[in-house]
Amino acid sequence: MKVINLGENNSVLNSFMAEMRDIAIQKDSLRFRTNLERLGEIFAYEISKTLDYSEKEVTTPLGIASVRTPDTKVVVSTILRAGLPLQRGLQNFFDHAETAFVATYRKSGKGDYFEIKVDYCICPDIAGKTLILADSMIATGSSIEVALKALEKEGGEPARVHLVSPIASAYAVDHLRMTLPDNITLWTAAIDEELTSRSLIIPGLGDAGDLAFGGKL
Repeated sequence: MKVINLGENNSVLNSFMAEMRDIAIQKDSLRFRTNLERLGEIFAYEISKTLDYSEKEVTTPLGIASVRTPDTKVVVSTILRAGLPLQRGLQNFFDHAETAFVATYRKSGKGDYFEIKVDYCICPDIAGKTLILADSMIATGSSIEVALKALEKEGGEPARVHLVSPIASAYAVDHLRMTLPDNITLWTAAIDEELTSRSLIIPGLGDAGDLAFGGKL
């Protein structure tokens, strides 16, 4: 698996990340969702550079223009619910893409042990296509792995996979590098070094789902 950290470069992306992390600014849920959507657009633009392109002719009011446009069939998916604004940003750019959704949850065991379960998965045919799977944060990598397997079981094996997550833990990055194949790329904006015994990322930004959509019972 290849890892691309866009946060290592100077760009406005880091301003959006700073606002999402800021304990005062992040309380504005509209701004938090907007920043997630903006990040999705930035990731989409960068991913678009990796697609297959061909020359096509476009008829203008005054003649014919040659334009290189993508040929790759894209499916944009997300892990509910925190990934929804991120997915929307991706689809703002990949506006012809098909859509998939996966819902996962942590089933707790003894102590700090938990396992990831899937209770909802819906997707189109993804066989031979480029799959983009978005999640707000990757703590251990387990949710991404389980979600990816669920999508492949439901829709077939994609030709290429792009994982998109603004924040990933160093543990998750190392784990996914060892377990996922070469046709997968992880796009992130920050890799945080610390992970608690309850698999919370530090410094992280808190619960992205609650920040975007409000608390839950």
